Amino acid sequence: MSNPLKKLFSGAAGLRRGLLLYGPFLGAGVRVEELSADFRRVRVSMGMHWYNRNYVGTHFGGSLYSMTDPFYMLMLMNNLGRDYIVWDKSATIDFLRPGKGRVFAEFELTQAMIDEVKAATAGGEKYLPTWEVTVRDGAGEAVARVEKVLYVRRKAGEKQS
Repeated sequence: MSNPLKKLFSGAAGLRRGLLLYGPFLGAGVRVEELSADFRRVRVSMGMHWYNRNYVGTHFGGSLYSMTDPFYMLMLMNNLGRDYIVWDKSATIDFLRPGKGRVFAEFELTQAMIDEVKAATAGGEKYLPTWEVTVRDGAGEAVARVEKVLYVRRKAGEKQS
């Protein structure tokens, strides 16, 4: 007998469904609008609500950051497979202008990025790629720039394929 929940939450569509129900995203008003089947493109948005505004009526900075938090890690994990350890290591956020209304962030993981990670970790070394994502408002203006540093290493004893 198959588990219907496992099927419901498997693959990219399943991960997207799970993230739509994820408590921190629900609490911040973050929506995963698109997650490509190959885990290489993600688009998220966040509307302006009473529960994610700061004292001066713009998006709370923590909510702007949370909408960018797990995606490069999740994308890379799903593209590298189980032979790798992938973690978020650190991040910085630069607030460029007040965020108002619906804001968006788009992530893209290219083949060149994946190849770079594989080459840098081929001998078992750790690698700390730094990738950037920009949060934009509805007019396309940059609201915040987030720099993510990941930790990536091949698991011990795994051969490069």
